[in-house]
Amino acid sequence: METPDGTMRRQVLLFISFLSLSSVAGQVSYSIPEEMAKGSLIGNIAQDLGLDRKRLTSGKGRIFTGDSAEHIELNRERGVLLIKEKIDREALCGQTTPCALHFQIILENPMEFYTVVVEITDINDNTPVFEKTDMKFKISESAVIGAKFLLERALDPDVGMNSLQSYYLTKTENFVLKLKDQPDGEKIVEMVLQKPLDREKEEEIFLVLTAVDGGEPNLSGTAQIHVTVLDANDNAPVFTKTVYKATITENAPKGTVITRVTASDADKGSNSKITYSISNTAADVRDMFEIHEINGNLILKTGNVDYEKRRLYELDVQVSDQGGLSDACKVIVDVADTNDNPPSINIMSNSNTVSENVKPGTVVTMLNIQDSDANENGKVMCVLNENIPFAIKSSTNNFFSVVTDSDLDRERASEYNITVTCSDEGVPSLSSSVTLTLHISDVNDNVPVFERSSYEAYIVENNTPGLSIFTVKARDADWNQNARVSYILEESSVNGVPVSSYVSVGADSGVIHAVRSFDYEQIKDFHFRVKAQDGGSPPLSSNVTVKLLIQDQNDNPPQVLYPVQTGGSLVAEMVPRSADVGYLVTKVVAVDVDSGQNAWLSYKLQKATDRAALFEVGLQNGEIRTIRQVTDKDVVKQRLTVIVEDNGQPSRSATVIVNVAVADSFPEVLSEFTDFTHDKEYNDNLTFYLVLALAVVSFLFITCLVVIISVKVYRWRQSRILYHSNLPVIPYYPPRYSDTLGTGTLQHVYNYEVCRTTDSRKSDCKFGRAGSQNVLIMDPSSTGTMQRIQNEKSILDEPDSPIELMVYITGLWNIDEKIRG
Repeated sequence: METPDGTMRRQVLLFISFLSLSSVAGQVSYSIPEEMAKGSLIGNIAQDLGLDRKRLTSGKGRIFTGDSAEHIELNRERGVLLIKEKIDREALCGQTTPCALHFQIILENPMEFYTVVVEITDINDNTPVFEKTDMKFKISESAVIGAKFLLERALDPDVGMNSLQSYYLTKTENFVLKLKDQPDGEKIVEMVLQKPLDREKEEEIFLVLTAVDGGEPNLSGTAQIHVTVLDANDNAPVFTKTVYKATITENAPKGTVITRVTASDADKGSNSKITYSISNTAADVRDMFEIHEINGNLILKTGNVDYEKRRLYELDVQVSDQGGLSDACKVIVDVADTNDNPPSINIMSNSNTVSENVKPGTVVTMLNIQDSDANENGKVMCVLNENIPFAIKSSTNNFFSVVTDSDLDRERASEYNITVTCSDEGVPSLSSSVTLTLHISDVNDNVPVFERSSYEAYIVENNTPGLSIFTVKARDADWNQNARVSYILEESSVNGVPVSSYVSVGADSGVIHAVRSFDYEQIKDFHFRVKAQDGGSPPLSSNVTVKLLIQDQNDNPPQVLYPVQTGGSLVAEMVPRSADVGYLVTKVVAVDVDSGQNAWLSYKLQKATDRAALFEVGLQNGEIRTIRQVTDKDVVKQRLTVIVEDNGQPSRSATVIVNVAVADSFPEVLSEFTDFTHDKEYNDNLTFYLVLALAVVSFLFITCLVVIISVKVYRWRQSRILYHSNLPVIPYYPPRYSDTLGTGTLQHVYNYEVCRTTDSRKSDCKFGRAGSQNVLIMDPSSTGTMQRIQNEKSILDEPDSPIELMVYITGLWNIDEKIRG
């Protein structure tokens, strides 16, 4: 890959492995140099992972680092990794090699993650630096050849070939530079005396120490060495060990004595006095530790030793005598870990909502757990809270997935609070937890359920159409649209008629309405089915049977079956005068088509013709019985009015007339009961005949007017014809017409034969024939004669004109009125 710095080597290692979960784990490794410019290309992550770039967009691809530092960004559209900010390898990793960034790329729907490792390679961007650029030594002129003087070591943050490689000393006759390798790979720089010093010749010597790294091009740093020549000091101090090792626990308090270094000097007097000091050590290390210059105790200067930040410290300790001779040793301090860090839980990807029909084993959350402690203190176990259908599984090192452990049911629990608790294995154990809220989305997996397995409803007959009868109610355990219930009347028929013509159901309310007015006497009950259907896709439904019972209303009066009331004949019950008290005369039989108490009938007498009541009727059975002995004062004709009444509210009744004859024989009462028949017949037919007669007379009157007008018009036209034809005029007279002296209105005198009976309404009236069959009609004013022979038939049998018929009917009406009067 081309960068501003030139050609860079890139190594891509792709390892794809599949977890036992639904998530996918893969690893891609890249190698880039430090200090790349912002926006520089690292690699085509989509291509290297075998992913479509659209998958990065649809899956909301993002980088998860586990901490707040984000040096690299993901471009979803291009599917590449870019430098987000310049990376300084030395600031990121220090002397640790290799230096790498570890992060994950998270995808959703479905949930996947891939591990990416970006190794940061070193470039030679740091020169070697001496902390002390001016080193001063006081050396006795009697110092023996081979005496060693420890020099400050230069520091180079770079690593590998770019790190410090060698030292050079300004050419001099008295000293030579010697490098001594340490077990940790570091070099101790010593200046060794190779020619005796002579203070009288050269009291001060100035040298330059140069440190050079191995970069291309190489960089260097220098320090000044100032040597002051003193009088004789024969023996240099010597440490008992060249390397001291000590251990300190992290978080140790300030002032803790870590170890003690010891050295001895064979000289006597002031030349044997030695002092200890820390030399050739980084400033941050010297800030943490100090050494007692007299007894050599190494003491913790600050109390911020942290195993997670640094696990090893190296110090160079120098011992010097009064004559300027010295020796050096190395102190290695190991930091012992304590369980002072609880596990850190980082949510890599989390689904806030999951459908209730997901299969067991579906990943809902991915977690990254980190514990900065070491060994057992850094081993982590994670568990979930109890009684939830989820489990936590370890996918790879430090990665955990929360998966469904069994089937979910939103109706039992619409959301879960999943508490993940992670504990390390330290003593005492430290733990941390996080609570995740997971909502369960609904699927249409529940049918609507009616509140009852069947319904019975009642409605009183003669109801108003549209009346609300009752309500069916079904509930759906689902949610939102899946729980919206609609009610449908299933197709069926009642007595061959669609049930929809009887009842209807409200689609949203489930209210059953009557479509028509019911009649209990026609239909007493019927069944129909109502279906409850939810709004899911596909919809689910259930149905229920409804039985509707029509309640009776007292809308029918009692009907009398016996005695039968007819207009053409008379039925009378005969009671012998010798009848005893309680004699059964007859029994009134009645029924009521209503039901229940509306059909309970009671009987009572309304009135009787005799003041001293002879009869009574049974309240419940309708039996008419005598309540006393018959006497001579009791009339033959007894007319009883029986009222049959039901028990409804309000009650309805019917009336029946019972004719009773108190006599011992039939001829005795025959004439008496004739009147009953005639009265009955008369009362029944009088109104009818009067109306009929009025209608007929009106019709005939109108007809006669039309006929007369027509005749007049006709005669007028004939007279005009005869007048113009000069023929003799012969007067015309209607048949059977006679106007004697101009005062009569009938043709001749009729004879009436009247036959009277005891009942004048049944009398007969006959019209006789005219006194003469041959009538000579004379008109003195006329000039001619006309004789007409009447045929041998009754004028009543064959009227010759409408006028005669009208006169005939009018005569009959007058005669009938006179007879009735």
